Amino acid sequence: MCGIFGLITKPNSYFTDNSITSCLNYLAIMSESRGKDSSGIAFRDVKDEKVYIIKGDVPIRSLLNSMDYSYSLNKSIESFRLGNGFSALGHARLVTNGSQLHEHNNQPVIKDGIFTIHNGIITNVEQIWKANQSFKRKYLIDTEIIPTLIRHELDKNYDIVISYSNALSKLEGTYSIASMFKDLEQFVLATNNGSLYYLTDNDLYFIFASEKYFLEKLKHKLSNFNFKTNNAIQQVESNLGVVVELDTLKIDFFRIGESKISIPLKFTDNYYAQQKYILKNKESKKEIIIDPSIYINRSTENHLINLLENNIDRIKKLKRCTKCLLPITFPFIEYDDEGICNYCNNYEHNNIGKLIDELKELVEPYRKKNKTNDCIVPLSGGRDSTYTLHVVKEILGLNPITFTYDWGMVTDLARRNIARVCGKLQVENIIVSANIHWKRENIRKNIIAWLKSPELGMIPLFMAGDKFFFYYCNQVKKQTGINLNIWGINHLENTDFKTGFAGLPPNFDKKRIYSLSLKNQMVLFKYVARNILKSPKYINQSIWDNIGSFASRYIAPKKDYYHLFDYYPWNETEINELIVNEYKWETAVDSKSTWRVGDGTASFYNYIYYTVAGFTESDTFRSNQIREGYLKRELGLKMIEEENIPRYETIRWYLEILGLDYKQVIDKINKIPKLY
Repeated sequence: MCGIFGLITKPNSYFTDNSITSCLNYLAIMSESRGKDSSGIAFRDVKDEKVYIIKGDVPIRSLLNSMDYSYSLNKSIESFRLGNGFSALGHARLVTNGSQLHEHNNQPVIKDGIFTIHNGIITNVEQIWKANQSFKRKYLIDTEIIPTLIRHELDKNYDIVISYSNALSKLEGTYSIASMFKDLEQFVLATNNGSLYYLTDNDLYFIFASEKYFLEKLKHKLSNFNFKTNNAIQQVESNLGVVVELDTLKIDFFRIGESKISIPLKFTDNYYAQQKYILKNKESKKEIIIDPSIYINRSTENHLINLLENNIDRIKKLKRCTKCLLPITFPFIEYDDEGICNYCNNYEHNNIGKLIDELKELVEPYRKKNKTNDCIVPLSGGRDSTYTLHVVKEILGLNPITFTYDWGMVTDLARRNIARVCGKLQVENIIVSANIHWKRENIRKNIIAWLKSPELGMIPLFMAGDKFFFYYCNQVKKQTGINLNIWGINHLENTDFKTGFAGLPPNFDKKRIYSLSLKNQMVLFKYVARNILKSPKYINQSIWDNIGSFASRYIAPKKDYYHLFDYYPWNETEINELIVNEYKWETAVDSKSTWRVGDGTASFYNYIYYTVAGFTESDTFRSNQIREGYLKRELGLKMIEEENIPRYETIRWYLEILGLDYKQVIDKINKIPKLY
């Protein structure tokens, strides 16, 4: 979930100061796309026998401009000029657990004389701490368990391969790590899902990064320097580790959990002292909270919970389609003489007669040999994208990588579930992280503008930042050279009401749920422009974000796209059983459903739709299931009654992280005139 990188050079190598500085800075800047919440770098100074650590709650570009970074880098280069080797590792963080405002939660994590950087999430960290009462836990960040386990094994075995193999085999979730030691002349990298690449000539340098693309760009960037650029970039494959001897640059590989080689510890003459510099963000900055609180005491918060309306008795009286569940408040709805709505009468069943065999034929030209990646699976952390990844890897037999766009409303629950499935399937996850503070500020400003003049058709602006998923998927295609992408977009999730409230009549012939005709695009633009005039606060920093998201979703070309559920029947029971039993999926604290639980926005906007219009996405989702014959209407009515209960924990979390007053916002929503 973060970006890690590093550079090691052999003693007495001939690199210029500029080469080293440029290489490290470029790796850092490239890695920032994977995390902008905090950053850190560690340098090893052989001459003064020190490890310099610079870290803080700042993006890595800010760290590179700090005086502490310049000082530490220069001291390390001075040592290098005397014939010593140069070694550094760095981290660009996307916060999961452990506040970025507390320096010990930012990386490198320093524990037991080991300086560790980690990309991924350890999902069984609490179980490991509980099972090892002798271990002393100091921090909240999951990474802390890694050096703790490693030092425990080192003290027992005095063998670096055996120790790492034993320690890392205890971890679940995902990890790509790099370690530097205060007492060893060895440097170790390891990964369980392949999100780690390196470039070396075995005689002069060893460079690593989280993505192959970063090293490809680096080779091009450094073509005028002394680095040899004709060496191939290699992947550290899943469940593989690398030991680098710092004084000789000798490299050895080992298999995690089943290694057959042994490498004794190579101690330094003296322990390296650590010198730490902590950077502080000059702007006022709140803690990045990425999960709805599970510590809410409902018995003491009834006064807040009771603010949430659930007008179930009035909503039950709404006229509904006699075939599906759609109520009379649904935009552009009409009923025939039998009480069946126009959405049912114009519904086209998904053609699943093609089944998986046709998809196998379609993807065959994309298939590559020798374990080369041949498919991108966009992975949101939701159940459908998780199931799609499973089918792509286990049934289609492709070698996928996953892509996640984290825009600030992907909860830690979703991130942990991404880690679970990618770790178990040993699949690389490429993550693009937005500027989360900026994205959340955009949402806050749009909600404030919306509350001034609430229109249901403007609610999608709250989710506009997410739509860059499509844009960045195309960028990942270019960077990786992989054309094929298979999506878990589910036709049952079609929600015509969101644009319907903006005045767009349903298009029953559209091919995709994200399709929008040119005529309807113009209607939508006029509607938005009219509402901006009514509430000028919409003219804020988010406007370009909103325009870009519209273009990404509706206008940007989509080539080599396939949708799994166009060829594979969607079966809720089968999907739930797989994700829970096979991948140990985690569910939400405030919902029994597995749908939308990793999306931080859904509970809020669905509360608005339910309170004002008497229905939510669940009504449309269950209605589509009924039309496909997957669900009986009577059961669907019972399901939406439960699924539409307002989700207090997630709604409160959502408003809290946006800096909005829970009571004020809910009061204003409740006062909006009802459509029923």
